Amino acid sequence: MPDTIAISGASGHIGGRVARTLADAGVGLRLLGRDPGRLPELPGSTAAVADFADAGTVATALRGVGTFFFVSATESANRAEQQAAVVRAAVDAGVARIVYLSFVGAAPDCTFTFGRDHWHTEQAIRASGLDFTFLRDNQYQDIIPHFADADGVIRGPAGDGKVAAVTRADVADCAAAVLTSPDHHGATFDLTGPRAFTLTTAAAEMTRILGRPYRFAEETVDEAYASRASYQAPRWEVDGWVSTYTAIAQGDLETVTDSVAVLSGHPATDFTDYLATLAGKP
Repeated sequence: MPDTIAISGASGHIGGRVARTLADAGVGLRLLGRDPGRLPELPGSTAAVADFADAGTVATALRGVGTFFFVSATESANRAEQQAAVVRAAVDAGVARIVYLSFVGAAPDCTFTFGRDHWHTEQAIRASGLDFTFLRDNQYQDIIPHFADADGVIRGPAGDGKVAAVTRADVADCAAAVLTSPDHHGATFDLTGPRAFTLTTAAAEMTRILGRPYRFAEETVDEAYASRASYQAPRWEVDGWVSTYTAIAQGDLETVTDSVAVLSGHPATDFTDYLATLAGKP
């Protein structure tokens, strides 16, 4: 199998951290993106144009690659179909293994509507005959502070449900470890933080550590749709936003695993430690 590892989303938080980690380890990389000018310049790496909306560019970009770290495309109405075409392009290019960044609880009818695309993509990868590993991450700790509006209020129908949120950095460390390991064939790992917490708890911890007031305000599902109507987003997108909270309410995201520690070799980051980093505290 060729030694080169391809990384999609290499200009983003997770793909970029994975790329830097592997470059530091001397791994040969093919960095993929729609705009190569936005990709990092790293030793041992080359850049290639890969637009998930044009599977032909993906097939060209992946030629000569052994392992493909597949970071999913931005959410869209046809993301599942686009990503199935990406899998076919990987087969056509002669890729041997896909490490796919999926989502906890991915299923055709999971509560979090964006998670359904991940299930369809996983099925396309399974049907492709390629070797694979699925990394199913929980919600990102990094995003939770951005749930709050300008007044520090997190609004949504999450109730007293809990989320075992994980940092993007921990997910990237797990991905780098899997990409450079000969193991984990056909395995699926749920990547979570070290504990599950409610959004009420998150708001209290954000208040204490970030030094400004936050609170969680429960909404009904109808209220959640109404409060987001001003964005004039398409229905599929609003469904994803609202189901972020209903998935928490239904307990879909509360299970804690030790996968981060097992794969990365270090403990999963606690939300309070992540917040301290944001606040610049030791």
